[in-house]
Amino acid sequence: MVLAAALVGDPLRGAQIVASRTTGLCVLCHAVPGVPSVHAGTIGPDLAGGGARYTKAQLRERLVTPERFNPRTIMPSVSRTDGLHRVASTRAGQPLLEPQQVEDVLAYLETLR
Repeated sequence: MVLAAALVGDPLRGAQIVASRTTGLCVLCHAVPGVPSVHAGTIGPDLAGGGARYTKAQLRERLVTPERFNPRTIMPSVSRTDGLHRVASTRAGQPLLEPQQVEDVLAYLETLR
């Protein structure tokens, strides 16, 4: 297993993951800078300015343990595979994102100032 601290995120790959309706799925619930509003969700907060509002550690925590900030959140943990609800059988036991993808998404979110 590769430690997250050893990985370097790529903000361009992160932007692609966040905007993807099949990989990161972030855009299904969040407005994303550069993505037309007709293709973005409104359930979660707008991601614009997230890098100015939160540190990298805070962004990571929101991705990995979103229920810590809102116990009733429908946002999935991007890396955890246990204790989750409403997971499609085809995705059971799998993280939403691989460690490198998490780092890429974090690198992108940090650019949103």
